[in-house]
Amino acid sequence: MRQGRAQALAQGLGWFSIGLGVAELLAPRVMTRAAGMEGSERMTRLCGAREIAVGIGLLTASNKAPWLWGRVAGDALDLAMLSRGSGGKAAAALTAVAGVTALDVVAARKVEDERSMPRPMFDYSDRSGFPRPPRDMRGTARLPVITSATA
Repeated sequence: MRQGRAQALAQGLGWFSIGLGVAELLAPRVMTRAAGMEGSERMTRLCGAREIAVGIGLLTASNKAPWLWGRVAGDALDLAMLSRGSGGKAAAALTAVAGVTALDVVAARKVEDERSMPRPMFDYSDRSGFPRPPRDMRGTARLPVITSATA
């Protein structure tokens, strides 16, 4: 990934977290039914709050890597919870979360790599700060002469 693309991916994952978190917070029954985990509505709401918090962190932090690793940790909790389920819905949800976890790991590593890349250093030692060479600037800045008539 070129520089900046990992940051864009992290930004997208932040919005994904917020969207998923809102869905888990506002419609836990729908989410648990879709995942084959009926009866886990309270845990789903807590996961939703976690997703929103991590999403906001990803969107606002200058260093997104810790927040991405937080997503990975949350995914591990989700995988543990989903592994208790049985049936096709739980297996499908488990597969989907595993895929997102892989994306989170890739994004976290890429963001860390991007942050560790050396920034270009610019050499300004040959510049004086004047719009023209110093010898051409001599005498252009004159102090006003204060006389007793103007004081």
